[in-house]
Amino acid sequence: MHERQLEILRAIVDEYVATEEPVGSKVLAERHALGVSPATIRNDMAVLEEAGLITQPHTSAGRIPTNTGYRVFVDKLATIKPLSTPERRAIENFMAGAHDLDDVMSRTAKLLSQITKQVAVIQHPHQDRVVLAGTANLTRSNHDEALALYPILEALEEQVVLLRLLSGAGSSVSVTIGDEQPAEGLRSTSMVSMGYGQGAVGILGPTRMDYAASMAAVNAVANYIGHFINEGQ
Repeated sequence: MHERQLEILRAIVDEYVATEEPVGSKVLAERHALGVSPATIRNDMAVLEEAGLITQPHTSAGRIPTNTGYRVFVDKLATIKPLSTPERRAIENFMAGAHDLDDVMSRTAKLLSQITKQVAVIQHPHQDRVVLAGTANLTRSNHDEALALYPILEALEEQVVLLRLLSGAGSSVSVTIGDEQPAEGLRSTSMVSMGYGQGAVGILGPTRMDYAASMAAVNAVANYIGHFINEGQ
C-alpha cells in the first residue's frame, strides 16, 4: 500500500467517524485535499477493499473501514496529539477538588467518559477493583448494527472481564480493536488503555471511534493520575 492509498484510508476513517455514513469517492474528493480525481480515488479504494481494509455495507455505494483497516490506521498514527489548552485546563479544574484516591478514581472515570463520549474503565492502584462510568454512552452508537448492546453490558458487569481488559496496559497507550478483544461479548468494540504505576486507565466504545482523540485523552488522564499518586507518596 503506497502513501496515497494510506491517505485515502485515513480520510475514509475520519469521514466515517464524523458522519457515521459509508464514504464514497466523490465525498473524499470534495472534502479532503487528496490531489487526485474521484476516478483515481475509486481505483485506490478498490485496492484497499481487495486488501480487506474497507468494505461495502449492504447496497451502499460508499465504503466503511474494517477492523483491519482501523488497525492499520491506528498503527500509522505517528504520535499521540496533545490535548488543547482548554482540554488540559478542564482536566485540571475538574480534578482540583479531589480530596483522596477514591475521589480521584471516581472523578477520573466521569471526566474520561465525558471527554471521549465512551465508557471509561479505571483500575484502582494495587487493587482488583474497577470504577466504571459512561455506560449510557453506548446507546449513542446502538444504531450501529455491528454493536450488540446486551453482550457488551453483560461483559461490563464482570469485574474479572474488566480487569482482564486492562491487564495488558503498559506505560504507553495501547489499542485493542474488534476481534482482538479477549471477551467474546466485546468484539464489536475497541479499547484504548494505558497503565499508570500499579493501575490502568481505559475507554471502551464502538470500533467506529475517534482513535486519535481517545488516545490523547487516555494518555493525559493516565499521566495525571500517576502524578497525583506520586505526589501523595
